[in-house]
Amino acid sequence: MTQRQALICPSILSSDFARLADEVESVQLGGADFIHVDVMDGRFVPNLTFGAPIVRSLAAATDMWLDCHLMVDEPDHLLADFAEAGVATMSVHIEACRHLHRTIERIRSLGMRPGVAVNPHTSFATIEAILADCDFVNVMSVNPGFGGQSFLPSVLPKIEAIDRWRREHNPELKIQVDGGIKTTTIAAAYAAGVDWFVAGSAVFGQSDRRAAIEGLRAAL
Repeated sequence: MTQRQALICPSILSSDFARLADEVESVQLGGADFIHVDVMDGRFVPNLTFGAPIVRSLAAATDMWLDCHLMVDEPDHLLADFAEAGVATMSVHIEACRHLHRTIERIRSLGMRPGVAVNPHTSFATIEAILADCDFVNVMSVNPGFGGQSFLPSVLPKIEAIDRWRREHNPELKIQVDGGIKTTTIAAAYAAGVDWFVAGSAVFGQSDRRAAIEGLRAAL
């Protein structure tokens, strides 16, 4: 297996929406690797965020890789819109898809790298059958829907199980963790097997974005 590289992915859910382009530029200059976009529909999760038009505007304002996390019921009707908006990677929830394999294949056919997202309570066994068809797994380490929550250590054994699976079956699979990532939790997640770290308030909640990102890397 190739050596893992830890990538920091700030989530714009914790940014100032009124200054979104400036906020993204600040984390790009601060050393972020890519941008995480949390799309919520008010049904699958209780919160409501933004749709493809906002993402299209953001893509026009930055050359950073946009990673879209669809926290929506029945996401298939949204896939083409987000692909056209400029999304590079997209994860959909196994808990929200009736025909997950079809949805994953559709994401890939639209030119995006597909991933499966999994809630804290959903077991490794539930997602094992789809992993061979995915480029990455987005492991929720909080209950989805709101920023600023505390990391749930109970997800670490699931991350370790995914890591063991990829070592045997798909070494190129990436593991993403989303929720509660900060300097006191990032090392345990990396040790369990995580490659991509979604960080919201740990980055956008700090005035010095470069120091915040460098602090996360140092904590590894």
